[in-house]
Amino acid sequence: MSMKFSHSATHLRLLGMAALWGASWPWGRLVAQAMPPLAAASLRFLLASVILVPWLLHSRKGSNPWQGWTARRWGGMGLAAATGVFGYASCFMLGLQRVPAGKASLVITLNPVVTLLLATWLFRERINGLIGFGMALAASGALIVLTKGAPWQVLDGSLGLGELFLLGCVACWVTYTLIGKAILGGVDALTTTCTTALLGAAMLLLASITLEGAAGWAQAWEGMARVWPWVLCMAFGTTAIAYAWYFEGVKTLGASAASAYITLVPVFGVLCACLGLGEALDSSLLVGGLMALGGMALMHVGRHPGAFGVARR
Repeated sequence: MSMKFSHSATHLRLLGMAALWGASWPWGRLVAQAMPPLAAASLRFLLASVILVPWLLHSRKGSNPWQGWTARRWGGMGLAAATGVFGYASCFMLGLQRVPAGKASLVITLNPVVTLLLATWLFRERINGLIGFGMALAASGALIVLTKGAPWQVLDGSLGLGELFLLGCVACWVTYTLIGKAILGGVDALTTTCTTALLGAAMLLLASITLEGAAGWAQAWEGMARVWPWVLCMAFGTTAIAYAWYFEGVKTLGASAASAYITLVPVFGVLCACLGLGEALDSSLLVGGLMALGGMALMHVGRHPGAFGVARR
């Protein structure tokens, strides 16, 4: 059997990870409607740091995890935080102010497509026919969702501001991923996550104070009274607990098997948006979503044959 019973708890946690990451889209939609975007993103990562920093220090048994870091390493972390936290979280909140959560979660299926395309060009990663077909299918599906079944809108410039912010999410996440591959080698995932969360939270807070000001934070505190459960769910559930379960999955099953569960994130995003927010599941969302998810699955199988099984010992 490819999935041993002894690892069933790990698989269940990875399923929970996908559910939490998927639910972050409707949670983010609720928060984005209640408070300024930069203040909301600041609160998310500041609260997440309350768990991430002690977790990191505990894993290092109290030693300094940043000891001996060079200026280049700190510069790389700063770039990663600027793209993967500040840029992504800002576009995430700004996009969810304007776009339904289910649609937004499916647009992000462009992430692996664009990442792999650029990695093939920059790092000479190889792709095969199955990967290429999966990339084309996922990109086509995401464009159908993005444009409500009218993909020519991408060419005639009639996309809305919300959709453009979602494409900004894609650009930021792809850049963050490529930075990690190029200049953050040798740093474990927990240290990278904690450091970029801290640096990104500081950037978001500074930007919020500068651009949204005291009035923005007054609105944020007022909105917090209505949506505080969802802010806490995003901070602790999406950013801390889900990452802990993902790291455990990578350690127990291997990176390929654990990352396969990411394919389920948009599924949970659409389900949570439909059930929790009452968002409609129109034909373009359904058809484009199935195409995007199928393409993601084909890409993963093409890169990691047998990835849905337990890694060999």
